[in-house]
Amino acid sequence: MQTDPTKSGFTVSLDTPSSREAPAAAQPDAAAQAPAEGPAGAPAATAPHRSFRARRRNRHDRGLRGELLLPALPGSHTRAEKFDALVVDSADRMLELWPKELAHVEFLVEEIPDELEALMGTSERVPLGRFRPAGPVEPAGITVFRRPVESLVDTDGQLRDLVHEVVIEQVAGLLGMPPESVDPMYRKYRH
Repeated sequence: MQTDPTKSGFTVSLDTPSSREAPAAAQPDAAAQAPAEGPAGAPAATAPHRSFRARRRNRHDRGLRGELLLPALPGSHTRAEKFDALVVDSADRMLELWPKELAHVEFLVEEIPDELEALMGTSERVPLGRFRPAGPVEPAGITVFRRPVESLVDTDGQLRDLVHEVVIEQVAGLLGMPPESVDPMYRKYRH
């Protein structure tokens, strides 16, 4: 389909297979021929070449496709993001119970412990978390290891309970107290 905007009004003409240019192999003297012209001497319109990705992702010039899941929906969060949220919830609970003692404590999440390969050769248990007392330049910190914790549970509820217990145990170690006195809910929901 071709249009001619130079004339008054709007003219539309349909291309027929005979009016289109044939490939150079089909026309031996194609180089000698003049370029194809549309109606009234206007040059024939050629479609710009776009890559497959550009054609697929921007169909009908409506813009790129949006997200499949909105960020507020639970399916849009990765396992690591959900785990981080559980650690933040537990840390908030601990800060409510011990605001002065935990004011300058960092809560961190790591995938695995650094010494995991060395522990695999021994019969020692893989740590689920670690606490670091405050140093001269660095604040105190509590680290929860995501992969070892996730490997011990089957459901989201069990994961939430275990993450909270690990955070309680590390806070108790940092403060030098038994876990039951840090949070009265320690091991209340464990089945």
